[in-house]
Amino acid sequence: MLLVNTIRENYDTVLTGLKKRNLPNAESILAKVLELDQSRKDTQNQRDTLQAESNAISKQIGMLMKEGKTAEVEQIKARTTEIKEQIKTLEESFAQIEESLKQLLYTVPNVPHVSVPFGKSAEDNEIVLQNGTIPTLPEGKLPHWELIKKLDIIDFELGVKITGAGFPVYKGKGARLQRALINFFLDEALKAGYTEIQPPILVNEDSGYGTGQLPDKEGQMYEATVDRLFLIPTAEVPITNIYRDVILNESDFPIKNVGYTPCFRREAGSWGAHVRGLNRLHQFDKVEIVHISHPEVSYQALEEMSLYVQGLLQKLELPYRVLRLCGGDMGFTSALTYDMEVFSAAQERWLEVSSVSNFESYQANRLKLRYRNADKKTQLAHTLNGSALALPRIVAAILENNQTESGIKMPEVLIPYLGFDEI
Repeated sequence: MLLVNTIRENYDTVLTGLKKRNLPNAESILAKVLELDQSRKDTQNQRDTLQAESNAISKQIGMLMKEGKTAEVEQIKARTTEIKEQIKTLEESFAQIEESLKQLLYTVPNVPHVSVPFGKSAEDNEIVLQNGTIPTLPEGKLPHWELIKKLDIIDFELGVKITGAGFPVYKGKGARLQRALINFFLDEALKAGYTEIQPPILVNEDSGYGTGQLPDKEGQMYEATVDRLFLIPTAEVPITNIYRDVILNESDFPIKNVGYTPCFRREAGSWGAHVRGLNRLHQFDKVEIVHISHPEVSYQALEEMSLYVQGLLQKLELPYRVLRLCGGDMGFTSALTYDMEVFSAAQERWLEVSSVSNFESYQANRLKLRYRNADKKTQLAHTLNGSALALPRIVAAILENNQTESGIKMPEVLIPYLGFDEI
């Protein structure tokens, strides 16, 4: 959530950033924010003025009582009663204005970093780099959804029977490949200095608001309605909320957490080959990295996270590219996002497997996540997160890119986890 002072003091920068996001009516929204903030300040000033008058009258009553001037006391008491009613009305008005301002700010996305390109969709994203060799597959190459059916390692129809579309059942070597990837990703994170967290996969409403999934993505989340709990779309939500309402010391930085969880997304909408098989699921496994950073070095942390994720893709021997997302394709809470895409040789297209983002202080403001600086003053921390990695499209790319006439070769780095080198 943006700070009102940031909007007021950097109005032109904020407005330009929101226009980069193609936010309709950006000017009128910011004008309403500033109007509500001014109303809040005016109401608070009126309340403070009346309270000061009430305090002065109380002292005056005490003096008059000592002097025995009871008649004058009764006259003044009438004013005290009137002031109390006025203060009560102002406090109610203040609470209403503050709630209206908060709800309005919830609808305003983060301001993009200056390096974020203008654009409306994924077609406008900027390719930062490309790495690896795109494999040449044998004649008769198959997309992963045909490979897994032929090898009987993932069953989509069984998932439909048990739950519904988008909830596959992993079997045999398919299940072992999932487990191998999860353990490999976690072990690599531990080597890189991350602390492993095993968080709940249900979160409450406060947690959803804290990281920005609510109210923006409420329609994309599965909800346990009786208890008003939400199945997590990513481990980012529970892990980052560990630090909600926390005041850190500068010596605590950097905080680096990693967690494996199943993730749940309704992903309503599109159909076709581009979302077929493992390309888009309602339930999937993911290892997530979360950084809590000092503001001065958060972009250095973002670059380190990007390089770390690239290192995982290199070890898996997958050709990949890095994109800097344009304003129109970025997540609601992000200031800058890098997407990592692997090349799917059978589908002959790029598949997103990771997003690494810096949220600057946007989430921290919602979370009230602060730190004490050298002057013992509190400031908002910066939060970052990234997929390291999401499994479905990684599995799809491994299966497709490594297919041979005899079977599917496994990446060398996974063999110690798998216990086999080929499916």
